[in-house]
Amino acid sequence: MSDTSHRDAATTLRSSGIRPRHRLGQNFLDDPEALQRIVDAAGIQNGDVVLEIGCGLGTLTRCLAQAAHTVVAIELDGRLAAIAQEALAALRNVRVICGDFLKVSPRELGLPPGYIVAANIPYYITSPILRHLLESEPMPRRCVLTLQKEVADRICATPPHMSLLAVSVQVYGSTELVARIPAVAFFPTPKVDSAVVRVECHDQPMVHPDHLPVFFKVVKAGFRQPRKMLRNTFATGLSLPTADAQALLVEAGIDPRRRAETLSLQEWIHLSEVVSRRSV
Repeated sequence: MSDTSHRDAATTLRSSGIRPRHRLGQNFLDDPEALQRIVDAAGIQNGDVVLEIGCGLGTLTRCLAQAAHTVVAIELDGRLAAIAQEALAALRNVRVICGDFLKVSPRELGLPPGYIVAANIPYYITSPILRHLLESEPMPRRCVLTLQKEVADRICATPPHMSLLAVSVQVYGSTELVARIPAVAFFPTPKVDSAVVRVECHDQPMVHPDHLPVFFKVVKAGFRQPRKMLRNTFATGLSLPTADAQALLVEAGIDPRRRAETLSLQEWIHLSEVVSRRSV
């Protein structure tokens, strides 16, 4: 892919006197093929409402608007929000908001149940955005996120390579890596490649909402020292004697010598149920 794929973003930024802010992870996706992959992965119908987090210059927003009934785009950087608002002013089905997504709820944005998320989000804020999306009401039906490739792999991991992020997301929905996007598709060009992850959200989490705090307490304890045996990480993470931590694992049918990354989501759920009964 040649540098001509970056011409629009680079020219717009230069003419506006704007330099991308590295601390905000501002890398602008400006490759038509990659943009279309995201739209296709989102599976948008003409009656859908789509949320875009971090719309930047509005390039992806325009593509989403061609498929969706309504696009609500939120951008933290006021400089970029102003450019996107002007560039998309003629599109009646697009609403660009300048604001911090983490400080507003989907309900405050007027999003209906079953909305779709399509966004290119920076590495440093992936976990907070996912938590905010999956724990807020109303929940999205589907999330299609462009992420750093390494983070995408962690979200879609399976045993024996599970991660805390994988368990935390997969309890809310099934995950799939649907496309890879090379670094040269962005301006400025980042040092790493990206990937598109699709999360098909469950109607309800796989753990009852009342039990989610215990579930996450257990999972975080297990992954506190992921290279160590679970009987040791549990003893430390749950402030238990090693013998008691081992007894919990045995009761859950889990070998205390295993490591956190080898457990399936179902095993984590069962283990958290055992811990909940013990009121640890």
